[in-house]
Amino acid sequence: MELRQLRYFLQIADSGSFSRAAEVLSVAQPSLSQHVRSLEDELGVNLLARHPRGVTATEQGRLLCDHVRLILREVERSREALQAAADSPSGVVVLGLPTSACRGLAVPLIRAAAARYPRIAIHLVEAMTGSLDEWMQTGKVDVALLYDRKAFENIVANDVMVEELRLILPAGHQLAGSRAVTYRQALALPLVLPQRPHVIREVVETFAARADAELTVAINCDSLQAIVALVLDGNATIYPSFALRDEIDRGNLVAIPLVDPTPTWRLSIVLSRKAADGRASMAVAALLDEVARSLVAGGQWEAQLRRAPGPAAADIPSSLSKELP
Repeated sequence: MELRQLRYFLQIADSGSFSRAAEVLSVAQPSLSQHVRSLEDELGVNLLARHPRGVTATEQGRLLCDHVRLILREVERSREALQAAADSPSGVVVLGLPTSACRGLAVPLIRAAAARYPRIAIHLVEAMTGSLDEWMQTGKVDVALLYDRKAFENIVANDVMVEELRLILPAGHQLAGSRAVTYRQALALPLVLPQRPHVIREVVETFAARADAELTVAINCDSLQAIVALVLDGNATIYPSFALRDEIDRGNLVAIPLVDPTPTWRLSIVLSRKAADGRASMAVAALLDEVARSLVAGGQWEAQLRRAPGPAAADIPSSLSKELP
């Protein structure tokens, strides 16, 4: 038995006429008759009873109709399942997030990926932007969120937002109630900052030069958890508030805007041209863009979006796919 024969037979039985079935199927009537005869010969039974007004299914024919409907339904389900599998990206994607964004992004991003792309396995890596830059070049990381990213040949990048750095203080600090603090005032405090080549340190130093102010660092510290503990102990830091959202929401820390000047940095989603699973990597890059935007829109991430919303994460972002080899 062939699927084509079964489809033809079912249409003839449902139509009650070879001529009507021929019109629906756009198949010549003699060809339909030949297919039914072949099917009856193979099964050894009469499937259709001929009469002047057309045909009706015999008892054996009605039984076959029931089975054919089930068979064709399962065939269609199989086709849909295979098509869905082909349309759904799969593979392993190494995703790099900087320490200052990892705490706030990890949970919503992984949840979204599990729901949207169950066939993609994400290997999450947390590191400083400098390290992530290097790993993107060597292909160790497929997709990353980078601060003030550099222009390299082996990456495709989309700038997403600009984020302000804030003065982070313990809730009991004398400046904790300030609406804003000048950059010079902030630099006069005992600051805990990451050491170079951390991008935050570079940004703080760059804006200190713009303010023509001297930067004196009380404690050099590359650990975010240690920075939090040291600020809670009475020190201060200049850091993006998104990284310390939990402590700020609990009222343990405060984030105060800085002015004259206001330090900012640019955030970009970067895709490596050396990604092993290019389609899966592009899907994760688009999803990262979507989740980051939703956090900004929801007020959890205080930043200014740099460009119009891109395509849905279910689509391959054209701005990335056009630049990939």
